[in-house]
Amino acid sequence: MFDWLIRNGLVYDGLGNPPVEADVALSGGKIAAVGRDLGPARSEVDTGGRAVTPGFLDIHRHGDCAAFRSDFGRLELRQGLTTIVNGNCGLSLAPLSGPYRQEVLDYLRPITGPMDTERPVETLGAYLDALERESIPIHVGMLAGAGTIRAAVAGYSRERLEEEDYQEIRRRIAQALAEGALGVSLGLGYAPECFYTTEELIRALSPLRGRDIPVTVHMREEGDGVLEALEEMLAVGRALNIPVHISHLKAMGRRNWDRLIPEALARLEEAAGEGMDVAWDVYPYTAGSTQLIHILPHDFLQGGTEAITRRLQDPAQRETLRRRIETGTDFDNIAGMVGWENIRCSTLQVPANRPYQGMSIADIAKARGQDPFDCACDLLVEEHCAITMIDFITAESDIARILRSSRASVISDSTYPTEGKRHPRVYGTFARIIETYVREKGVLTLEEAVQKMTSAPADALRLAGKGRIAPGMDADLLVFDPAWIHERGTYEEPDRCADGMDYVFVSGAPAIWQGDFAAMDRGGVLRRK
Repeated sequence: MFDWLIRNGLVYDGLGNPPVEADVALSGGKIAAVGRDLGPARSEVDTGGRAVTPGFLDIHRHGDCAAFRSDFGRLELRQGLTTIVNGNCGLSLAPLSGPYRQEVLDYLRPITGPMDTERPVETLGAYLDALERESIPIHVGMLAGAGTIRAAVAGYSRERLEEEDYQEIRRRIAQALAEGALGVSLGLGYAPECFYTTEELIRALSPLRGRDIPVTVHMREEGDGVLEALEEMLAVGRALNIPVHISHLKAMGRRNWDRLIPEALARLEEAAGEGMDVAWDVYPYTAGSTQLIHILPHDFLQGGTEAITRRLQDPAQRETLRRRIETGTDFDNIAGMVGWENIRCSTLQVPANRPYQGMSIADIAKARGQDPFDCACDLLVEEHCAITMIDFITAESDIARILRSSRASVISDSTYPTEGKRHPRVYGTFARIIETYVREKGVLTLEEAVQKMTSAPADALRLAGKGRIAPGMDADLLVFDPAWIHERGTYEEPDRCADGMDYVFVSGAPAIWQGDFAAMDRGGVLRRK
């Protein structure tokens, strides 16, 4: 007898095939059978012809701290997420030990939020063990952030490393992989990894040579220089013979819209055609979200947040910075590419500044009687750089191109600050794909969208058992009517969970039952086998 029988569903297998009318039987946390007349079960759900899909996977979140919070998993389940992967963009919370520990935690805080000091982060194994002791409602895996590893070894001040630094970086990478990291993430747009040359990056990643371990990368540039940055990562992948996954592919700035993404996709498809193991992902919003300090050139990021703050207080350095933002093309000049009116401050902690949360730099400057450049610099100084931004940077047409491309996965790139206004993608990315890009715009069919939210990300990070409806696969399943899926959050009011998931099964048990939360302890920690 089966544990559960999900009857009369329109089953989407996760591989992009057209749906079939079938029942799905679950036993022991696995899918036991798919078909008709499967036999009796202890419990049943009659779907009434609704869609039955694999649970959605988000392989790009920054919930390293959030996974320990009491409400973790609720906003994720509401949009159909049963598996997430943290530690992206080189910014993992673990492994983190040594004299630079607090400096790294301060740098990560705008992205991950604060971490309970009692939580172990010294090694990835200790972090995962601690998470395993929690009752978590969804499955969680971690990437080893190469930026955190480098910063923990050498801080944020030194552009060039010594051989002993490389040895320690390689040791920590190898240890994190042995302890269960699903892969290695890079943040070449962030300090301190932005200081690597291509050759130095290859040197640091040498423990991966020839191994089937994915490297995900926030590339060095995502605007004017996105094609050059892409060629760099393809060169790294070829040199080390490793799988490369391009995170949140985009072309920032109106002058680059509809021009660079077609070329980037052509180069990626060509590399795949030559036999390279390469894939990519995209979030379905024209706005991104990260720390405000990333409007600055890489050399202004040297030394960490305190050094950046002192640099911004120096009149001569500030004037140099003004000229570079007005004219510079040698870095991802976000302010120059999109304008101050398209950069909103989403998290401000100084009480006098909190009324400005959600406002653009241009509007804050007007309210304060400043020009936008000085306003941005002064805010960074006042907040000791701990500001997050939502920046409107990309084109809907480019998002559609990437979504339609062959090896694309859907991701959210969700950050989890505990104050201010989060990006609505935290709450609604996967609902948005169905509501906006399937139902309203017709960019994807539902079976194509499901594939890009299930088997494609599972394949990219080698998540065995995830992303498909077939006997022997993990029993993480969704039941919903696509017509009722709805993203409720907005940029102005982001903290609203998505609607429309009728049933969500995690490890063969209902986590959402008839739209309400049920068992909230069936998730687990994913470790690379």
